[in-house]
Amino acid sequence: MTAKKRIVLSSDHAAIELRQAIAKHIEEQGYEAVDIGPTTPDSVHYPSMGEAAAQKIASGDCDLGIILCGTGQGIMMAANKVKGIRCGVCNETFSAKMIRAHNDAQILSMGARVVGQGLALEIVDAFLSTEFEGGRHGLRVDMIKAMED
Repeated sequence: MTAKKRIVLSSDHAAIELRQAIAKHIEEQGYEAVDIGPTTPDSVHYPSMGEAAAQKIASGDCDLGIILCGTGQGIMMAANKVKGIRCGVCNETFSAKMIRAHNDAQILSMGARVVGQGLALEIVDAFLSTEFEGGRHGLRVDMIKAMED
């Protein structure tokens, strides 16, 4: 039996409800949700939450991540500052598939003020069910990685 994939989830205060719905959804599919909060509606800083999720992946503690803020943009920018992390904002399923298949993104970012819960769950499913294709895309991902050195 293979181990469950560990998926880190994080958000700012604007996306708590959607993050919790996503955590429940992925656990029902057999993933292990590692929800690092926040748990109260008190204001938190999305850069800290994006970095914390990205560090869980960079350290090898988690396999993939899903992060959320109002638009998905700010938290994505913070996550991408962590060495080795590739994160993209997706508001529809095609991009969610492509960031995995072509860019080997480890983190999906979404905006709780941009997508509703039904679409968000479809985007999550597209992201989690897609594998990196490698090949010519591997060369391009290697070029991105080289920019970090």
